[in-house]
Amino acid sequence: MVTVAVTVADDADLTTVVPALERAGMAVAGVLASLGVVTGTVPAEGVLALRRVPGVVHVERQRQVGLPGV
Repeated sequence: MVTVAVTVADDADLTTVVPALERAGMAVAGVLASLGVVTGTVPAEGVLALRRVPGVVHVERQRQVGLPGV
């Protein structure tokens, strides 16, 4: 599973986009309605399906950054 942040178009309706993301395989963790961002997890092979959901502008994978040995 990868953690993602999905940016939704300004003119898209979150009440239809969020269920469509769930049908595409995303486990929604949060909806930041004022920002038009939906966060959650999806299997790595499911990222492309999220990009195809109408109203989705961008899908960004969360990256882990750390220092060695810390």
